[in-house]
Amino acid sequence: MNSVPEAGPCLAGFTIGITAARRAEEFGTLLTRRGATVVTAPAIRIIPLADDTELERVTEQLIADPPAITVATTGIGFRGWMEAAEGWGLAESLRDTLAATRMLARGPKAKGAIRAAELREEWSPASESSAEVLDHLLAEGVEGVRIAVQLHGATTEWEPAPDFCEVLRCAGADVVPVPVYRWEPPADRGPMDSMIDAIISGNLDCVTFTSAPAVASLLMRAKETGLLESVLHALRGRVLAACVGPITAAPLEELGVPTTMPGRARLGALARHVAEELPRRASRIYAAGHLISVRGGCVVVDGEVRQLAPAPMALMRSLARQPGRVVSREDLLAALPGGGDDTHAVETAIARLRAGLGTPKAIQTVVKRGYRLALDAADCSDAPSRPPVQPPHAAGIGTPARSARAQTIGVW
Repeated sequence: MNSVPEAGPCLAGFTIGITAARRAEEFGTLLTRRGATVVTAPAIRIIPLADDTELERVTEQLIADPPAITVATTGIGFRGWMEAAEGWGLAESLRDTLAATRMLARGPKAKGAIRAAELREEWSPASESSAEVLDHLLAEGVEGVRIAVQLHGATTEWEPAPDFCEVLRCAGADVVPVPVYRWEPPADRGPMDSMIDAIISGNLDCVTFTSAPAVASLLMRAKETGLLESVLHALRGRVLAACVGPITAAPLEELGVPTTMPGRARLGALARHVAEELPRRASRIYAAGHLISVRGGCVVVDGEVRQLAPAPMALMRSLARQPGRVVSREDLLAALPGGGDDTHAVETAIARLRAGLGTPKAIQTVVKRGYRLALDAADCSDAPSRPPVQPPHAAGIGTPARSARAQTIGVW
């Protein structure tokens, strides 16, 4: 998992969670090539389009009463729609219907799917933004115009509400939403539960999201298990939330979680962005002449990854939380996995920590008080350089401003 080909080991020592249901293996490869350890837990499963009776009903409705304009928002959704129509024996009729409409594509993926169906788009915004598509339609006037809008997912209390259709209705359009897919939580919740535990415990350095439904599903599961506040606290702190784009980030931003994202909403761009951000934000502690960085599942000493057992790793996190401060044996005991009341367990774990680091002098014993990191006089930082938590509705790192019309957030 930690093989490092041409991309270089810039993520060596970092543990990254992947919540993607699609292309997770491809994304994981992009990260492991850079040295990362990857933990995968698909957060959603897509309901097959051919089994969706609502989509079939809407398709028949559009064939019987064609729209003047069709808006395609996602490539996978539009392709899936055409494939499902093929299964119902409606593909030719649907293609003829759409060919007679003015087609708008939200971005290049939707444009590619339209052309793959041997259709042609009339216009597509350079920004790949739903807001710009909406502004384009409103500027030309939509009163009395029948418009089919391919939706890109369902709505939950965390996902952006699909007010794109509502704004068009308010402007006088006859809007037909096309629900191209639905999603559900994974049948096996075990991997997602393990990822939630890893987020809370700090065993992950970063968790990645490639869709708003994946964010919503993880938050729903955390709420069901009574761990939502703990998850949000971790994501507002040391665990970086990396999203493929602003629509995906919106549910987290609504809850005050800082997010980071690439300039373009692409999987490869997200991998490169994570590879730049995590090393930049990593903790740097100078102790006993060594540069120490605490990661999710290991400690990096002078550039060398040091894998530690759970007990010494837990003590290292406690000591690094406030570098140079003395941490009592009682507090360190409380940090040990499994708890207990024998402070001798702390001494044993400290000995294992010193041995594991290969720098025994970095952990200093303070007689009758506890232990601390033996800091050098050099500058150090005890936590990743994270931006301050943004208030609800504020844009996260790298998030372009969005039209409130087209990006209303579900109410928490």
